[in-house]
Order: sequence, then C-alpha cells, then structure tokens
Amino acid sequence: MRIDVITIFPEMFAGVLSTSILRIAREKNKLQVELTDLRDFTTDRHRSVDDRPFGGGPGMVLKVEPVAKAVREVRVRKPGAPGRLLLMCPQGRVFDQAFARELAAEPRLLLVAPRYEGYDERIVEILKPERVSIGDYVLTGGELPAMVVIDAVARLLPGVLGDEQSAEWESFSPAGQGLLEYPQYTRPAEFEGRAVPEVLLSGDHAKVEAWRREQARKRTADFRPDLLE
Repeated sequence: MRIDVITIFPEMFAGVLSTSILRIAREKNKLQVELTDLRDFTTDRHRSVDDRPFGGGPGMVLKVEPVAKAVREVRVRKPGAPGRLLLMCPQGRVFDQAFARELAAEPRLLLVAPRYEGYDERIVEILKPERVSIGDYVLTGGELPAMVVIDAVARLLPGVLGDEQSAEWESFSPAGQGLLEYPQYTRPAEFEGRAVPEVLLSGDHAKVEAWRREQARKRTADFRPDLLE
C-alpha cells in the first residue's frame, strides 16, 4: 500500500514512521508513506496556507488553492492509482476497526491533514474527499488523526504483523464477533496473591476458547455495552 500525506508539518511523522510496526511494514515493502509539504504549493513569499474567514470570526481558515494544487499533483505522481482521498476533521465518519479494514483493502490512500480554525468548504465541494474523524474531540491539527489511520491500517496489511491471528482475534475483530478482547495472562502463574485462572493452565483448548469468549462478552458488557446492541 502507498499512503500520501499532505501536511504543513511533515516532520511530525518522522518518529512514528521510523519505529515499531510502521518501521517494519516499510522495511518489508508492505507500506510506502510519502509526505508532502502543503507550503510547497503556495505562491506568496510568506508561503501562506491560511487566511481570515469571510464573515468574520475567530482564527484562520485553511485556503482552498494550495490544497487543490497539492492533491492534484500528488495524485499524478502514481499514474493509474488516484487513491482514496481522506480529509481529517471532526465532522467526518468516525474511524473504527471496520473502517480500518475497509481502507486496508485499498492500494493507495491520500490523507489531508488540515490546521487552524477550519478549512475552506470548497475543498470538500471540489475535491470530494471522505471526511474522517477519530473521535468526538478537537485536536490542533489533522496530523495525529492521520498517524492513527496509518497505524491502524498498516497493521492489517498481510505480512506486516507476522502472526496474522494477532489481528484476527483482537478487540472489534470479525473473528471476535466485534467484542472487546478477553483478558490475557503470562508468567508468573501467581503474583501478590493473584493467580492465573486455572482454565488457562489446563491445556484443554476447547475450554480455553469457551472461557475466552465468555470473558470477551462479559468485558464488553461491562465497558462497552453499546457494542452488544
């Protein structure tokens, strides 16, 4: 998969892309991430990407011209694969595991990370991106949401995690029936008076699986009853 990110702070992505699973995904050539500085598509000497909103109001608004130019140029860098265009913003479709799986099936994604008070609505009217939100809260920019999308999608790409069952049985997964993941334990078998449930030490795989499904449903009922609906 190729992911292009359009942002005014490409340097923010350096640490995330060079560590852990994302580094491994790139080293395995399972993931290619290209960062594009939006300021490279401005025309004034100050390289301005924002301006005051018509009608007044607080803050500054991301301009339509540099975004339109950037998206169009980035798209043609890989002919034949225009990519699915996503705009990070609070008004978008809430990003969840099902959405991540949907995006992981795409050959290419283009992520636009806005800044400031908002963006010129003509960005949506002209470019027709899909608006994506990572939750009901407001951040200072779209870079962190873009990183969340990249991380969630990359770990679902075949061959990235190594053990494919790791993604199949975790929280919100189809194999886990969309429930939260069951509790996990490791050595020592007892610590400060608390022992690992005996069923996990029994060696009976059928009983272990039944216990895990029961615990997953109980945990979901306790912490996310909305998922059971």
